[in-house]
Amino acid sequence: MAAVTSLSFSALGQSSERKVPVPTTRSFASAFEAFRFRANFYAVGVRSSSSSSSSRMVVQCMSSVTDVPTVSETKMNFLKNYKRPIPSIYNTLLQELMVQQHLMRYKRTYRYDAVFALGFVTVYDQLMDGYPSDEDRDIIFQVYIKALREDPEQYRKDAQMLEEWARSQTASSLVEFSSKEGEVEGILKDIAERAGGKGSFSYSRFFAIGLFRLLELANATEPAILEKLCAAFNISKRSVDRDLDVYRNLLTKLVQAKELLKEYVDREKKKREERVESQKANEAITKCLGEYEYTGQ
Repeated sequence: MAAVTSLSFSALGQSSERKVPVPTTRSFASAFEAFRFRANFYAVGVRSSSSSSSSRMVVQCMSSVTDVPTVSETKMNFLKNYKRPIPSIYNTLLQELMVQQHLMRYKRTYRYDAVFALGFVTVYDQLMDGYPSDEDRDIIFQVYIKALREDPEQYRKDAQMLEEWARSQTASSLVEFSSKEGEVEGILKDIAERAGGKGSFSYSRFFAIGLFRLLELANATEPAILEKLCAAFNISKRSVDRDLDVYRNLLTKLVQAKELLKEYVDREKKKREERVESQKANEAITKCLGEYEYTGQ
């Protein structure tokens, strides 16, 4: 199992100088198959938190056993509320992401938490980076989360809260959250207790990415620090390593696919400009010939 390196996610959003084959949209879709949020979990059951501070701050969003929509219904909810065309590379991504998150969202052990939200927001912002319209990208986020019957504002709010907190941490203070007091520390302690078997917790790649994002913002991405943080949260570092490797591979392929898309758009733009210039030249020649014939009469 490859160990997690100190490479940041942000670096993966940049084009590599090394020449690599650029994949098609189909190959990108195949690569995305690896980024499936499997039903891995370490604890089953429901228990109210014994900490009053934690219970106030943690959003208790448990999956209900009744009134569970189908994947098709979730997709329809999205399509009914966002009717603009989406470029194929992004549409492929969103459709696959939605299917996998639907299955996770309505799993019996699912429970929303802030680290999960940070992971999803990180994934979404990385994968939708470069979308033609910033406004549409934000609207898609809103519609996407609402289609899953969750609160997009809560996702953004919690992600921002954790990001701001992590920026003020050191490697040691980050992994020692359980011995400290505070709003964020209370949230993290509640998650760790549930992951340790004292409540409902469902591990996912979103959660793994959220963990690494915390380390990245604290400038503490060394494997040894990640191992300590995983231990503090009572989760398997081996699973986290695996899922981060998959995510990095996905981002690399996405960068390549976006390069291909940009090259295609640039070529088509150049062709259109050449056609317009050619048409203008032909019109000018035709006009000159017409004037010449007129004056020659």
